[in-house]
Order: sequence, then structure tokens, then C-alpha cells
Amino acid sequence: MNENILRDLLSRLQRGTLDIDGAVERLRHLDQELLGCARLDHHRELRTGLPEAVYGENKSTDQLLEILASLLERDSVVLATRISPPKAEVLCRRLPGLRYHPMARMLTGNEHHIPGEAGRNTVVIVTAGTSDIPVAEEARITLTSFGHRVETVFDAGVAGLHRILDHGRRLQQAGVVIVVAGMEGALPSVVAGITPAPVIGVPTSIGYGAGAGGYSALLGMLNSCAAGLAVVNIDNGFGAACMAAAINRRFKNRSAVP
Repeated sequence: MNENILRDLLSRLQRGTLDIDGAVERLRHLDQELLGCARLDHHRELRTGLPEAVYGENKSTDQLLEILASLLERDSVVLATRISPPKAEVLCRRLPGLRYHPMARMLTGNEHHIPGEAGRNTVVIVTAGTSDIPVAEEARITLTSFGHRVETVFDAGVAGLHRILDHGRRLQQAGVVIVVAGMEGALPSVVAGITPAPVIGVPTSIGYGAGAGGYSALLGMLNSCAAGLAVVNIDNGFGAACMAAAINRRFKNRSAVP
């Protein structure tokens, strides 16, 4: 249930094209749905502007089948992260409405429910290296599923500083910038110094031994002296996309609530 669906339901009730019993049936699962393995939060999109998403890495295929089958019946985009190829093969075969994105390890569905022009501006996603692209793709697909315009700049790390400086104009015009980097995690500081947009740093687990699975990049970003830079968890492209969507969201006119 999202705001558009609720407005449509109330409008139909007001016009008399939907009776009270029909409205009650539509609202019956407004807040949550209890499954055998999960409690789905169908009210989340109405509260937060972001739909329920499924973290799939530690869920069994049977659990994912039950959850995703239920979500596909709703009038909202379906999003599942960290889905391995073997699980995706079974899920896509059993649930034809799903599409797998192997680089991002994500499943999407109900894409006809993606809202149009949900964002005020374009979100630019930058990666330091080619190895960081899977995390960037998780962010890109998430934002696209939420209805935001996205542009990408890949392989523009500080080892060749001219590569990011060549995109200065694009960064200046962005609404939000997500910067995905492993190794020493320096790129978000550089980007935050050349754009007025909020910058979200995503440390990745890419790097040699002392990188400690992304901790060096994380600490480097957290210790940045650049203003306007915030940081999410290691490899968390989904979390960065949710924050970017919240910043970039196009709010509709609403009456003040006393």
C-alpha cells in the first residue's frame, strides 16, 4: 500500500464506485501480513516512501518463494537483494514475474509499478574501480526501482585523478552523489570537494590484506575532512540508495497536519 493507491481507494469510495465492504477488503492487510516465515510490512511505503525490500542472503529458497510470491500480488515494486545465482534460477522459474540482475545479485518484479519521476534531480553513482561496480549496481537498480533518474561514472579512482575531474560538470549538476570505493577509500573526499550535492560514501571490501575487508576504506571515509560527506556500511549499495532516495525525493503538496 502506497500513497497513490490509498488516494485512489478513497477517491473511489467518495465517488461511489467502490462500496464500504470492498474498501475494507482492500485495507484488510494494510499494515502487515503474517506468513509462515516472515511478517511483511505492507505499510512501510506509505510511512516512509520506500517499499518493503527483501534481504535474501541468509534466507532459504523456500522462504524466498513464500515472501516474494506474496509481494508480487501487491501493487508495488518488488525488490530482493543478495540473491545467489542458484537461488535466482529457482525463483525466476517458479515466479515468472521476477527478473534477475546477476552483477548486483538482485531480483526485481512488478516493474510496471515503478513510480515516474519520483526524484527532483539525477543521482550520480561513481566507482573508484571496476571491481566496485557490483555494489554500485545494487545502488543503481534500487534507485531505478524507486523511480529516480540515475547516471553512472565507473572506474574514476584517485590513482588517475583526471578521470573524476573530467566529470566535474556532471557532478556539479547532480542532486545526490553516491561514491563507491575500496582500497584506501579516498575518492568520496575528492568528490565531496568538487560538488555542492550531498555525497554518500560506500566503502567496499575490495583491497589487499591491510584493507581488512573494507575496514580501511570505511575508516578513511569516516575520517574525511570534506564537508557534506556521509558514509554507509561496507558494501551497502542498497542502504546508500535508500538514503539518496530520501534526499532526492520529490514531495507532493500535502495539507499541514496539526
